[in-house]
Amino acid sequence: MKKWTQGTLSLLLVSSVLVAGCSSRTGQAGGEAPKTEPPAKTEAAKPAPSTGGAKSKLSVYSTVNDPPVQTIYREIGEAFKKENPDIDVELQFPGTEYENLLKVKMAANDLPDVFDTHGWAQIRYGKYLADLRGEAWASQMTDTIKNVVTDKDGKVYALVISEAKDGIVYNADLLKQYSIQPPKTYDELMAAAEKIKTESKGDVTPFYFSGIDNWMIGSYLDIFSTSAFISAPKNDAEALMNNTFDWNKWADLSQKLLDLQKKGYLNKDALTAKYSDMPKLFANGKVAFALSGPSFADEVSKVNTNLKMGYIPVPSMVAGDTPNFSGGERNTMGIFKDTKRMEESKKLVAFFAKKENMTKIANSTKLPPGLKGIEANHNFSAFYKEFENIRVFPYFDRVYLPNGMWDVMCKQGTELLADRITPQQFAQNMKQEVERLRKK
Repeated sequence: MKKWTQGTLSLLLVSSVLVAGCSSRTGQAGGEAPKTEPPAKTEAAKPAPSTGGAKSKLSVYSTVNDPPVQTIYREIGEAFKKENPDIDVELQFPGTEYENLLKVKMAANDLPDVFDTHGWAQIRYGKYLADLRGEAWASQMTDTIKNVVTDKDGKVYALVISEAKDGIVYNADLLKQYSIQPPKTYDELMAAAEKIKTESKGDVTPFYFSGIDNWMIGSYLDIFSTSAFISAPKNDAEALMNNTFDWNKWADLSQKLLDLQKKGYLNKDALTAKYSDMPKLFANGKVAFALSGPSFADEVSKVNTNLKMGYIPVPSMVAGDTPNFSGGERNTMGIFKDTKRMEESKKLVAFFAKKENMTKIANSTKLPPGLKGIEANHNFSAFYKEFENIRVFPYFDRVYLPNGMWDVMCKQGTELLADRITPQQFAQNMKQEVERLRKK
């Protein structure tokens, strides 16, 4: 844990890894470092006059993991401080402990003043959040995210800074080197993995997973669950919702995950590797595909500014189906309804919602912003344009599994790769946990 203290602004950073999936997927790349367009010139805001009294101290929690994005958050915090010298801000990035910390705080009804809802604004945190429908930025929400954080009565639960649109990042230079077209189906993806492994003589790993940061394993299961069970015209959505799903199908998906390891498509140290090591390996041409979202692109560019990267939707698994994206909330800012610093909290959220700040964050995360009129300019912009008509499904676990199953899925997936359970046992464990949690 490192404490950053600059003047009256206290910024606390806990170095760790982003909680993925229901917590936050990394999320949330490409050749040249992204160029951020300078914001239009406006009259400089005058700092609020100091009252000379005690400062208001805001506690802010975020699931942002990637260092470049954290830096942008800190820079915005510094700018907020200059305009509001009577408000102190404690910005925290708890990493993998985020969910557990907030569960403890929910139980005590003592949440941070401002916190990231990481995909659960309504379902998990709804009763703890203030209604932000009256904020100026609320009318600017994009059509794709508005209904996600707005209920039937019109309550707005959070500012969505970054929308999730999860697919697969690929090393475009490697695919060109091995004459591989970006895969559209799972079979094509596996054929590409085999070709890369064979022709590189094992020097290139098709996929990179981490058992320590096991959200990477959970992300594979989550996005491909949509392709396997939801996106096809004939699907299992209803069966999953009414608890009549045939869990033998989960065993089939588990077997596909296990096959990645058995066929040599995963890094050999998958159980002990760390997510933080992936950007360098990707930059050096040692990894072909990443299921972690594009926000690690700046870390790649620091190592190899000339590397070309691409982005594709999640390949289809069912014959006759088409690719899809998994999405929803990624990074947000909601306000604790019982905060003693409501006006200060609203002021901070509104500051992050400014066009120039949303643009900076979008260019850093490489993710679509949650507000209209934000013109991001980075090396993934063209891919979002190319695939703008591809279907976006909510994250599988957020709709079709009860709260608490993300952790089960991540841990059981790790157990599978550690050869401590079979695909059939994985499926049975999922069934039992789903039934148990739904009875709560």
